[in-house]
Amino acid sequence: MVTITDISKACGVSRATVSKALNGASDVSPETAKRVRDTAASLGYLPNAAARALKMGRSYNIGVLFSDATGGGISHEYFSRILESVKAESERLGYDITFISKDLGRQSMDYYEHAKYRSCDGVVIASADFQDPAIIRLAASEIPTVTLDYSFDSRTSILSDNVRGVETLVRFVYEKGHRKIAFIHGEMTAVTQKRLASFRKTCAELGLSIPPEYIRPAIYHDPRSSGLETRALLALSERPTCIFYPDDLSFLGGLSELEKHGLSVPKDMSVVGYDGIPLSQVLRPRLSTYRQGGERMGKEAARLLVEQIENPDTWIPQQITVEGELLPGSTVSEIG
Repeated sequence: MVTITDISKACGVSRATVSKALNGASDVSPETAKRVRDTAASLGYLPNAAARALKMGRSYNIGVLFSDATGGGISHEYFSRILESVKAESERLGYDITFISKDLGRQSMDYYEHAKYRSCDGVVIASADFQDPAIIRLAASEIPTVTLDYSFDSRTSILSDNVRGVETLVRFVYEKGHRKIAFIHGEMTAVTQKRLASFRKTCAELGLSIPPEYIRPAIYHDPRSSGLETRALLALSERPTCIFYPDDLSFLGGLSELEKHGLSVPKDMSVVGYDGIPLSQVLRPRLSTYRQGGERMGKEAARLLVEQIENPDTWIPQQITVEGELLPGSTVSEIG
């Protein structure tokens, strides 16, 4: 194994100089620092993580908490983009990531205990039941945290612009001539509350009266539940002309139900999704949807968490809202 002593001999400088150069100290000249780093790389030097943690007082390990009640987990394209972005930015900044759960083998522990057990410098809470006492305990602890799509007091949060997203979709279908618009939403989370309020507010601004039966509860990322709500909408004496789905994946359940009724999209029924996952754009017809900025959300979460970890004395909580974009697709027909 190559050591700091080997590098110091090869470069003709002291071990202290090598250590400072490898750790980015400012009192080593740029030329010397580059020579040390290049030599270390050519010799195949790998720093000892335990020694680095002991010296710097940090583990350089970020916890990622992802709890999905539907069981879709990180296989879902929207969340996988976020998590991959968290991973990439964390690694760029010199941190590894570890997934945090309530259990470790046969040992039961809550999220805070698991984060402490893994010596996490901080935690990104990417998806969770934010009313869960175990989540609240973690967010209120001394461990730095950043949340996605939920805001705790005195904590940094990265928010998707759900209000603007739904407003954009409503105005898009309105301009296509639709006045009978149904809205299938996910579980009643903070995200759902914002989307539902935006839907009702935008419809009111456009002079649209939406019957209560047009607003249907379902489950995010669950095609079956959206399929059942689509069936209920089709059973109404006055059907909608356009159906909003809680996410792109859930639309597949609606599509199946429409096809069972002999209806085609968009000739017989217009539809829109949400998230803008790649799958939505390879479907034919291409799904009209709103793409969330998942990559930027993940990157900002990792960046701001590391900023808090490394600069605790000057850290100020922030709320960052990330805008998305409309993908017009071809599942909304123009009607007179």
